[in-house]
Amino acid sequence: MTALPCGDDPPGPPRGHPAAEMRRAAATLLDTLDDAQRALAALPFDDDAARRWLEYQPAARPGASLALLSPAGRKAAHRLLATALSDRGYAQAVIITALEEVLDRQEHWQRGRHSGDYWVSVFGDPAADDAWSWRFEGHHLSVSMTVLGDTVSAVPVFMGAHPALVGRAGLALSRPLAAEEDLGLAVLAELTGAERSVAVVADAAPADIRSYTHARAGRVQPPGVAAGTLQPAARALIEQIVALYLDRLQPELAAAEATATARGELYFAWEGPVPPGTGSRYYYRIQGPDLLIEFDKTDVNHAHTVLRRPRADFGADLLAAHYRQAHQAG
Repeated sequence: MTALPCGDDPPGPPRGHPAAEMRRAAATLLDTLDDAQRALAALPFDDDAARRWLEYQPAARPGASLALLSPAGRKAAHRLLATALSDRGYAQAVIITALEEVLDRQEHWQRGRHSGDYWVSVFGDPAADDAWSWRFEGHHLSVSMTVLGDTVSAVPVFMGAHPALVGRAGLALSRPLAAEEDLGLAVLAELTGAERSVAVVADAAPADIRSYTHARAGRVQPPGVAAGTLQPAARALIEQIVALYLDRLQPELAAAEATATARGELYFAWEGPVPPGTGSRYYYRIQGPDLLIEFDKTDVNHAHTVLRRPRADFGADLLAAHYRQAHQAG
């Protein structure tokens, strides 16, 4: 047996075209549902309030609960989720859902959290030629994909973790957002005093990510320091962070998002103490003309992260281009 290079993941299952995979997976999911479940999961695409939805808190949401699906239905929902995510991204998502059981124990079973409290929705008809979308969502996880023809709009993607770290004897047994946190701290450490004076825009971290659960994410002010003005090491770390968040997506989707977000200057902003101490709360964001990445350590063992494209979230870019073409053709 050939050994894998240290740090490499084993190869995942072979992949086809993302849009085609999503169509097949969504159709399989819907086929596993009974009439009552289908009524919850299969929703009209033009229901913007339900479709343009981002809710990573333990709250009521549209869709069918995985806890009430058959084993085949739960597996189909996970297979749909996996069509959007890389091997690493899918592993993060599964760990995040499993942490609900850990958190429930830490809270002395008081809130009834469980790893089945995730919900799946399909908006529109995956078999039709029109735009359609799907979402897999629950506490600390929200993945929304919009499909039109062979094109997929792969944002927003929210991932959080509570507990963010489960450790023993100084070693991390579980830390699903480790790289997202460590690279942000590395950028801060690389900044010169003058660069830091521009990048640090607040002495205290916000209570949550700035874009929160809003259906539309605008540009967050102040933007911080321009990456192009930084020394090469800090600039390279910012590029690593962008690549890391895009790497949550399966390779074809990540490449498309990278192309779409590559235009224009990137900015890095920090909110919180400098340097952060043990138990400190802190936050960073990276913004471009159509990119918003946020990390917020909301308390000592609780973190939120999101990848958004303000102009493209929930397929806004696909739909706008489609409607323009239809109008011109008419």
